[in-house]
Amino acid sequence: MRIFTPAEELPMAGHPTIGTTFALARAGVIERGRKTFVFGCNIGAVPVALTWAGDDLSFAWMTQRLPIFGDTIPDPARTAAALSLSPAAVTGTGLPAQIVSCGVPFLFVPLTTRMAVDNVVVNGALLDTMLGESTTRAHGIFVFSAQPGDARTTVYSRMFAPELGVMEDPATGGASGPLGCYLVRHRIVPPEKADAMLSLQGVKMGRPSHIHIAIGLEKGEISSVRVGGEAVLAGEGTLYVT
Repeated sequence: MRIFTPAEELPMAGHPTIGTTFALARAGVIERGRKTFVFGCNIGAVPVALTWAGDDLSFAWMTQRLPIFGDTIPDPARTAAALSLSPAAVTGTGLPAQIVSCGVPFLFVPLTTRMAVDNVVVNGALLDTMLGESTTRAHGIFVFSAQPGDARTTVYSRMFAPELGVMEDPATGGASGPLGCYLVRHRIVPPEKADAMLSLQGVKMGRPSHIHIAIGLEKGEISSVRVGGEAVLAGEGTLYVT
C-alpha cells in the first residue's frame, strides 16, 4: 500500500490504513471473521487487528512503531506566534512543545483550553521556519487541550500540515499514536488509562472524528502503540480501464 498527500508520499498513515481495511473487508478481499491483516507500507509491515459484528467489520486497530521523542521547541512565545495565539495559551500548560514520531514526525503543542485550540490560525511562514530549525523535520503541527469536555474524550485536537498540502486534517491516525505517547510520557494521562484514550479531532472543521488510542506499558516504558477506529461508506463506483 502507498499513501500520498497532495504534496508528497508518506511512509505510513493512520486513517488511510483503517479506511483501506474497511474497504477491503467490504470488497471481500479480507474474508469475514479474519482477525488480523498486515499491510506492506513504505515503513514496513503494518499489522491491523479486526473486530467483526456478524458479517460486518465493526472496528480496526493498527499497530504503529514505538515512539521516538525528538526536539522540544525552546521558545514558547514563538510557537504561540506561529499559531496566532497569546504566549499564555502555550506556557500555561507547563508542558513542552515537542516532536514525536511513530513513523511520521509531528510537532505536538499542548494548549490551555479547547477555545485556544479552536482559535488557532497557522502562520505558515513562521511555522515553516521554526520547524526547519529542528534536527527532526516534523510533517505537521498537532495542537490539543486536555481541558475536560465530555466524559469520553481525553483530548480535543486539531492538526495542520501546510507543507503536505493539508491546511487542516479532520482525522490524523498517524499523529494519534505519537499523541498518545506524548500524553503518557508527560503524565497527562495516568498509566492505568493509557490503553483507553480518545482524541476528538475535526470539530472546528465541522467533521468531528473520534480516534481511539491504546498505549501498552511494561515496567513504565511504552511497549506498544495502537490507533483504532471505524470507517463508514461514503460512496463507491467502478473504474473501467481500456
